[in-house]
Amino acid sequence: MTTFVNLLELESLAKPRLPTAVFDYFAGGAHDEITLDANRRVYDAIALRPRVLVDVSHRDLSTTLLGQRLAFPILVAPMALQRMAHTDGELATARAATSLQTILTVSTLSSVTVEDIRPACALAPWFQIYVHQERALTEAMLERVAACGYGALVLTVDTPVLGRRERDVRNTFQPPPGIAFANMMVGKGGATTGSAERDSALAMYFAARHDAGVTWKDLEWLRRVCPLPLVLKGVMRGDDAKRAADHGVNGLIVSNHGGRQLDTTLATIRAVAEVAEAAGTGVPVLVDGGVRRGTDVLKAIALGARAVLVGRPVLWGLALDGEAGVTRVLTALRDELDTAMALCGCASLSDIGRDLVVI
Repeated sequence: MTTFVNLLELESLAKPRLPTAVFDYFAGGAHDEITLDANRRVYDAIALRPRVLVDVSHRDLSTTLLGQRLAFPILVAPMALQRMAHTDGELATARAATSLQTILTVSTLSSVTVEDIRPACALAPWFQIYVHQERALTEAMLERVAACGYGALVLTVDTPVLGRRERDVRNTFQPPPGIAFANMMVGKGGATTGSAERDSALAMYFAARHDAGVTWKDLEWLRRVCPLPLVLKGVMRGDDAKRAADHGVNGLIVSNHGGRQLDTTLATIRAVAEVAEAAGTGVPVLVDGGVRRGTDVLKAIALGARAVLVGRPVLWGLALDGEAGVTRVLTALRDELDTAMALCGCASLSDIGRDLVVI
Protein backbone atom coordinates (compact mmCIF):
# COMPACT_ATOMS: atom_id res chain seq x y z
CA MET A 1 0.00 0.00 0.00
CA THR A 2 1.49 3.32 -1.10
CA THR A 3 1.77 5.94 1.62
CA PHE A 4 0.69 9.51 0.91
CA VAL A 5 -0.46 12.38 3.09
CA ASN A 6 -2.40 14.46 0.58
CA LEU A 7 -3.49 14.48 -3.05
CA LEU A 8 -0.75 16.88 -4.12
CA GLU A 9 1.80 14.10 -3.62
CA LEU A 10 0.09 11.59 -5.87
CA GLU A 11 1.31 12.62 -9.31
CA SER A 12 4.98 12.21 -8.48
CA LEU A 13 4.27 8.90 -6.74
CA ALA A 14 2.31 7.53 -9.71
CA LYS A 15 4.73 8.66 -12.42
CA PRO A 16 7.26 5.81 -11.99
CA ARG A 17 4.42 3.26 -12.13
CA LEU A 18 3.31 4.24 -15.63
CA PRO A 19 4.88 4.19 -19.10
CA THR A 20 5.97 7.70 -20.12
CA ALA A 21 3.36 8.01 -22.88
CA VAL A 22 0.54 6.90 -20.56
CA PHE A 23 1.63 9.24 -17.77
CA ASP A 24 1.85 12.16 -20.20
CA TYR A 25 -1.57 11.33 -21.62
CA PHE A 26 -3.13 11.46 -18.15
CA ALA A 27 -1.11 14.41 -16.81
CA GLY A 28 -0.83 16.65 -19.85
CA GLY A 29 -2.80 19.63 -21.06
CA ALA A 30 -3.13 21.67 -24.23
CA HIS A 31 -0.23 23.62 -25.73
CA ASP A 32 1.79 25.36 -22.95
CA GLU A 33 -0.42 23.93 -20.17
CA ILE A 34 -1.13 27.40 -18.78
CA THR A 35 -4.76 26.59 -18.04
CA LEU A 36 -3.78 23.23 -16.59
CA ASP A 37 -1.60 25.04 -14.03
CA ALA A 38 -4.11 27.85 -13.45
CA ASN A 39 -6.91 25.46 -12.51
CA ARG A 40 -4.91 24.50 -9.42
CA ARG A 41 -3.16 27.80 -8.69
CA VAL A 42 -6.28 29.97 -8.62
CA TYR A 43 -7.80 27.96 -5.77
CA ASP A 44 -4.82 28.93 -3.63
CA ALA A 45 -5.49 32.63 -4.26
CA ILE A 46 -9.00 32.45 -2.75
CA ALA A 47 -8.98 33.24 0.96
CA LEU A 48 -11.38 31.87 3.56
CA ARG A 49 -13.20 33.94 6.23
CA PRO A 50 -14.21 31.41 8.91
CA ARG A 51 -17.04 31.91 11.38
CA VAL A 52 -16.43 31.13 15.07
CA LEU A 53 -18.45 29.92 18.04
CA VAL A 54 -20.73 27.75 15.92
CA ASP A 55 -21.86 24.29 17.04
CA VAL A 56 -20.16 21.97 14.56
CA SER A 57 -20.08 18.91 16.81
CA HIS A 58 -22.16 17.04 14.20
CA ARG A 59 -21.58 17.65 10.50
CA ASP A 60 -23.54 16.49 7.47
CA LEU A 61 -21.69 16.41 4.13
CA SER A 62 -24.49 14.76 2.16
CA THR A 63 -26.18 16.25 -0.87
CA THR A 64 -28.72 15.30 -3.53
CA LEU A 65 -28.07 15.43 -7.27
CA LEU A 66 -30.68 14.54 -9.89
CA GLY A 67 -32.64 12.50 -7.39
CA GLN A 68 -29.72 10.55 -5.89
CA ARG A 69 -28.39 11.02 -2.36
CA LEU A 70 -24.59 11.26 -2.14
CA ALA A 71 -22.61 10.96 1.09
CA PHE A 72 -20.50 13.98 0.15
CA PRO A 73 -20.34 16.48 -2.75
CA ILE A 74 -17.43 14.93 -4.64
CA LEU A 75 -18.02 12.91 -7.83
CA VAL A 76 -15.60 11.09 -10.10
CA ALA A 77 -15.07 12.91 -13.40
CA PRO A 78 -15.22 11.10 -16.75
CA MET A 79 -11.77 9.84 -17.79
CA ALA A 80 -10.91 7.64 -20.73
CA LEU A 81 -8.92 4.42 -20.86
CA GLN A 82 -8.53 3.80 -17.14
CA ARG A 83 -7.19 0.30 -17.73
CA MET A 84 -3.96 2.04 -18.74
CA ALA A 85 -3.57 2.94 -15.05
CA HIS A 86 -4.62 -0.41 -13.59
CA THR A 87 -5.80 -3.71 -15.01
CA ASP A 88 -9.25 -3.33 -13.40
CA GLY A 89 -9.65 0.17 -14.82
CA GLU A 90 -13.11 1.66 -14.53
CA LEU A 91 -14.35 -1.33 -12.54
CA ALA A 92 -11.99 -0.49 -9.68
CA THR A 93 -13.04 3.16 -9.79
CA ALA A 94 -16.71 2.17 -9.80
CA ARG A 95 -16.27 -0.08 -6.78
CA ALA A 96 -14.47 2.68 -4.88
CA ALA A 97 -17.23 5.19 -5.66
CA THR A 98 -19.81 2.65 -4.51
CA SER A 99 -18.03 2.01 -1.22
CA LEU A 100 -18.19 5.74 -0.43
CA GLN A 101 -21.71 6.40 -1.75
CA THR A 102 -20.84 8.75 -4.56
CA ILE A 103 -21.28 8.85 -8.34
CA LEU A 104 -18.93 7.73 -11.09
CA THR A 105 -19.13 9.49 -14.46
CA VAL A 106 -18.25 7.04 -17.23
CA SER A 107 -16.44 8.25 -20.34
CA THR A 108 -17.58 7.41 -23.85
CA LEU A 109 -13.97 6.35 -24.34
CA SER A 110 -13.79 4.09 -21.30
CA SER A 111 -11.73 0.91 -21.51
CA VAL A 112 -14.55 -1.15 -19.95
CA THR A 113 -18.04 -1.29 -21.45
CA VAL A 114 -21.00 0.53 -19.94
CA GLU A 115 -22.69 -2.82 -19.42
CA ASP A 116 -19.81 -4.19 -17.35
CA ILE A 117 -19.41 -1.01 -15.28
CA ARG A 118 -23.04 -0.60 -14.27
CA PRO A 119 -23.32 -3.58 -11.84
CA ALA A 120 -20.33 -2.25 -9.88
CA CYS A 121 -22.15 1.00 -9.10
CA ALA A 122 -24.64 1.33 -6.24
CA LEU A 123 -25.65 4.84 -7.22
CA ALA A 124 -26.61 5.10 -10.89
CA PRO A 125 -23.52 6.31 -12.75
CA TRP A 126 -23.60 9.19 -15.18
CA PHE A 127 -22.49 8.72 -18.78
CA GLN A 128 -20.43 11.28 -20.69
CA ILE A 129 -21.15 11.39 -24.41
CA TYR A 130 -19.41 12.72 -27.51
CA VAL A 131 -21.64 13.02 -30.56
CA HIS A 132 -20.33 11.14 -33.58
CA GLN A 133 -20.73 12.17 -37.18
CA GLU A 134 -22.60 8.94 -37.66
CA ARG A 135 -25.60 9.80 -35.51
CA ALA A 136 -26.83 6.20 -35.54
CA LEU A 137 -23.69 5.21 -33.65
CA THR A 138 -24.45 7.78 -30.94
CA GLU A 139 -28.09 6.73 -30.77
CA ALA A 140 -27.11 3.08 -30.35
CA MET A 141 -24.71 4.04 -27.55
CA LEU A 142 -27.43 6.03 -25.77
CA GLU A 143 -29.89 3.17 -26.07
CA ARG A 144 -27.36 0.91 -24.33
CA VAL A 145 -26.77 3.45 -21.56
CA ALA A 146 -30.48 3.96 -20.92
CA ALA A 147 -31.11 0.21 -20.93
CA CYS A 148 -28.38 -0.27 -18.30
CA GLY A 149 -30.01 2.19 -15.91
CA TYR A 150 -27.56 5.07 -15.91
CA GLY A 151 -28.56 8.15 -13.95
CA ALA A 152 -27.76 11.02 -16.31
CA LEU A 153 -26.34 11.88 -19.70
CA VAL A 154 -23.39 14.28 -19.64
CA LEU A 155 -22.86 15.99 -22.99
CA THR A 156 -19.35 17.42 -23.37
CA VAL A 157 -19.78 20.76 -25.15
CA ASP A 158 -16.23 22.13 -25.12
CA THR A 159 -14.84 19.75 -27.74
CA PRO A 160 -16.00 20.58 -31.27
CA VAL A 161 -12.43 19.62 -32.15
CA LEU A 162 -9.76 18.12 -29.95
CA GLY A 163 -7.29 20.50 -28.32
CA ARG A 164 -3.66 20.00 -29.32
CA ARG A 165 -1.96 18.08 -26.54
CA GLU A 166 1.70 18.36 -27.37
CA ARG A 167 2.88 15.67 -24.97
CA ASP A 168 0.71 13.17 -26.85
CA VAL A 169 2.00 14.41 -30.20
CA ARG A 170 5.61 14.02 -29.11
CA ASN A 171 4.91 10.51 -27.83
CA THR A 172 2.73 9.53 -30.81
CA PHE A 173 0.40 8.32 -28.10
CA GLN A 174 -1.28 4.95 -28.62
CA PRO A 175 -3.08 2.89 -25.97
CA PRO A 176 -1.03 -0.16 -24.95
CA PRO A 177 -1.86 -3.46 -26.65
CA GLY A 178 -5.10 -4.98 -25.42
CA ILE A 179 -6.59 -1.65 -24.27
CA ALA A 180 -9.11 0.12 -26.49
CA PHE A 181 -12.20 2.28 -26.49
CA ALA A 182 -14.41 -0.57 -25.28
CA ASN A 183 -17.76 1.08 -25.96
CA MET A 184 -16.84 1.51 -29.61
CA MET A 185 -15.94 -2.15 -30.07
CA VAL A 186 -18.11 -4.30 -32.33
CA GLY A 187 -19.00 -7.60 -30.74
CA LYS A 188 -15.87 -9.06 -29.10
CA GLY A 189 -13.52 -8.58 -32.01
CA GLY A 190 -11.88 -5.38 -30.80
CA ALA A 191 -11.48 -1.97 -32.35
CA THR A 192 -8.51 -0.02 -33.55
CA THR A 193 -7.71 3.26 -31.85
CA GLY A 194 -5.29 4.79 -34.29
CA SER A 195 -2.29 4.18 -36.53
CA ALA A 196 1.39 4.95 -36.40
CA GLU A 197 1.00 8.39 -38.00
CA ARG A 198 2.60 11.36 -36.24
CA ASP A 199 -0.31 12.21 -34.00
CA SER A 200 -2.10 10.72 -31.01
CA ALA A 201 -4.66 7.97 -31.34
CA LEU A 202 -7.26 10.15 -29.65
CA ALA A 203 -6.65 13.04 -32.05
CA MET A 204 -7.09 10.75 -35.03
CA TYR A 205 -10.19 9.18 -33.53
CA PHE A 206 -11.79 12.60 -33.11
CA ALA A 207 -10.79 13.79 -36.55
CA ALA A 208 -12.35 10.72 -38.12
CA ARG A 209 -15.55 10.36 -36.09
CA HIS A 210 -16.43 13.36 -33.94
CA ASP A 211 -19.21 15.74 -35.04
CA ALA A 212 -18.03 19.37 -34.85
CA GLY A 213 -21.44 20.62 -35.96
CA VAL A 214 -23.39 20.00 -32.73
CA THR A 215 -25.46 23.04 -31.68
CA TRP A 216 -28.21 23.96 -29.23
CA LYS A 217 -30.83 22.53 -31.57
CA ASP A 218 -29.34 19.07 -31.09
CA LEU A 219 -30.36 19.02 -27.41
CA GLU A 220 -33.90 18.24 -28.54
CA TRP A 221 -32.60 15.27 -30.53
CA LEU A 222 -30.64 13.99 -27.53
CA ARG A 223 -33.68 14.22 -25.29
CA ARG A 224 -35.73 12.37 -27.86
CA VAL A 225 -33.33 9.45 -28.17
CA CYS A 226 -32.34 9.29 -24.49
CA PRO A 227 -34.77 9.88 -21.60
CA LEU A 228 -32.07 10.47 -18.97
CA PRO A 229 -31.54 13.85 -17.26
CA LEU A 230 -29.23 15.98 -19.42
CA VAL A 231 -26.13 17.69 -18.03
CA LEU A 232 -23.88 19.95 -20.12
CA LYS A 233 -20.16 19.71 -19.36
CA GLY A 234 -17.88 22.55 -20.44
CA VAL A 235 -19.98 25.65 -19.78
CA MET A 236 -17.78 28.61 -18.80
CA ARG A 237 -20.02 31.66 -19.41
CA GLY A 238 -23.14 33.07 -17.85
CA ASP A 239 -24.91 33.64 -21.16
CA ASP A 240 -24.39 29.99 -22.14
CA ALA A 241 -25.63 28.92 -18.70
CA LYS A 242 -28.78 31.00 -19.12
CA ARG A 243 -29.38 29.56 -22.57
CA ALA A 244 -28.89 26.04 -21.21
CA ALA A 245 -31.40 26.68 -18.44
CA ASP A 246 -33.86 28.03 -21.01
CA HIS A 247 -33.43 24.79 -22.96
CA GLY A 248 -34.41 22.82 -19.88
CA VAL A 249 -31.11 21.09 -19.10
CA ASN A 250 -30.95 19.36 -15.73
CA GLY A 251 -27.43 20.35 -14.69
CA LEU A 252 -24.24 22.13 -15.72
CA ILE A 253 -20.59 21.33 -15.19
CA VAL A 254 -18.19 24.27 -15.26
CA SER A 255 -15.20 22.73 -16.99
CA ASN A 256 -12.30 23.54 -19.28
CA HIS A 257 -11.60 19.84 -19.82
CA GLY A 258 -8.85 19.80 -17.24
CA GLY A 259 -6.85 22.30 -19.30
CA ARG A 260 -6.74 19.85 -22.21
CA GLN A 261 -8.71 21.84 -24.78
CA LEU A 262 -8.25 25.63 -25.14
CA ASP A 263 -5.09 26.83 -23.42
CA THR A 264 -5.14 30.19 -21.61
CA THR A 265 -8.87 29.87 -20.99
CA LEU A 266 -10.27 30.89 -17.61
CA ALA A 267 -9.60 28.68 -14.60
CA THR A 268 -12.86 26.90 -13.82
CA ILE A 269 -13.31 28.19 -10.27
CA ARG A 270 -13.28 31.75 -11.66
CA ALA A 271 -16.38 30.98 -13.74
CA VAL A 272 -18.50 29.23 -11.11
CA ALA A 273 -20.23 32.27 -9.59
CA GLU A 274 -21.22 33.72 -12.97
CA VAL A 275 -22.52 30.40 -14.27
CA ALA A 276 -24.44 29.58 -11.07
CA GLU A 277 -26.11 32.99 -10.97
CA ALA A 278 -27.14 32.80 -14.62
CA ALA A 279 -28.38 29.21 -14.40
CA GLY A 280 -30.71 29.98 -11.49
CA THR A 281 -31.64 27.91 -8.50
CA GLY A 282 -33.38 25.18 -10.52
CA VAL A 283 -30.24 23.98 -12.33
CA PRO A 284 -27.46 22.49 -10.16
CA VAL A 285 -23.97 23.62 -11.11
CA LEU A 286 -20.88 21.46 -10.62
CA VAL A 287 -17.23 22.24 -11.30
CA ASP A 288 -14.12 20.25 -12.14
CA GLY A 289 -10.45 21.08 -12.70
CA GLY A 290 -7.73 21.54 -10.11
CA VAL A 291 -9.57 20.24 -7.03
CA ARG A 292 -6.90 18.81 -4.73
CA ARG A 293 -7.93 19.91 -1.22
CA GLY A 294 -11.04 19.86 0.92
CA THR A 295 -10.81 23.64 1.12
CA ASP A 296 -11.10 23.68 -2.69
CA VAL A 297 -14.43 21.87 -2.43
CA LEU A 298 -15.65 24.30 0.22
CA LYS A 299 -14.62 27.29 -1.92
CA ALA A 300 -16.44 25.89 -4.95
CA ILE A 301 -19.62 25.41 -2.94
CA ALA A 302 -19.32 28.88 -1.43
CA LEU A 303 -19.20 30.33 -4.95
CA GLY A 304 -22.35 28.52 -6.05
CA ALA A 305 -21.43 24.94 -6.99
CA ARG A 306 -23.51 22.04 -5.70
CA ALA A 307 -20.58 19.62 -5.96
CA VAL A 308 -17.20 19.06 -7.61
CA LEU A 309 -15.79 16.36 -9.85
CA VAL A 310 -12.27 14.98 -9.40
CA GLY A 311 -10.20 13.52 -12.21
CA ARG A 312 -6.43 13.11 -12.23
CA PRO A 313 -6.01 12.31 -8.51
CA VAL A 314 -8.33 9.37 -9.02
CA LEU A 315 -6.13 8.12 -11.86
CA TRP A 316 -3.01 8.44 -9.71
CA GLY A 317 -4.67 6.54 -6.87
CA LEU A 318 -5.80 3.90 -9.36
CA ALA A 319 -2.26 3.54 -10.71
CA LEU A 320 -0.81 3.20 -7.22
CA ASP A 321 -3.23 0.76 -5.57
CA GLY A 322 -6.25 0.05 -7.76
CA GLU A 323 -9.62 0.22 -6.01
CA ALA A 324 -7.97 0.80 -2.62
CA GLY A 325 -6.01 3.72 -4.05
CA VAL A 326 -9.12 5.39 -5.46
CA THR A 327 -10.93 4.84 -2.18
CA ARG A 328 -8.12 6.52 -0.27
CA VAL A 329 -8.09 9.49 -2.65
CA LEU A 330 -11.81 10.12 -2.27
CA THR A 331 -11.71 9.50 1.47
CA ALA A 332 -8.84 11.96 1.95
CA LEU A 333 -10.70 14.67 0.05
CA ARG A 334 -13.93 13.96 1.94
CA ASP A 335 -12.17 14.12 5.31
CA GLU A 336 -10.40 17.36 4.41
CA LEU A 337 -13.77 18.88 3.47
CA ASP A 338 -15.19 17.76 6.80
CA THR A 339 -12.34 19.46 8.65
CA ALA A 340 -12.63 22.63 6.58
CA MET A 341 -16.36 22.84 7.28
CA ALA A 342 -15.79 22.46 11.01
CA LEU A 343 -13.13 25.16 11.04
CA CYS A 344 -15.31 27.51 8.97
CA GLY A 345 -18.32 27.09 11.26
CA CYS A 346 -20.40 25.00 8.85
CA ALA A 347 -22.39 22.03 10.14
CA SER A 348 -23.90 21.25 6.72
CA LEU A 349 -23.35 22.16 3.09
CA SER A 350 -26.21 24.65 3.28
CA ASP A 351 -24.15 26.67 5.77
CA ILE A 352 -21.43 27.27 3.19
CA GLY A 353 -22.12 30.72 1.76
CA ARG A 354 -20.47 33.37 -0.38
CA ASP A 355 -19.47 35.29 2.76
CA LEU A 356 -16.85 32.63 3.54
CA VAL A 357 -14.58 33.47 0.60
CA VAL A 358 -12.60 36.47 -0.58
CA ILE A 359 -11.42 36.40 -4.19
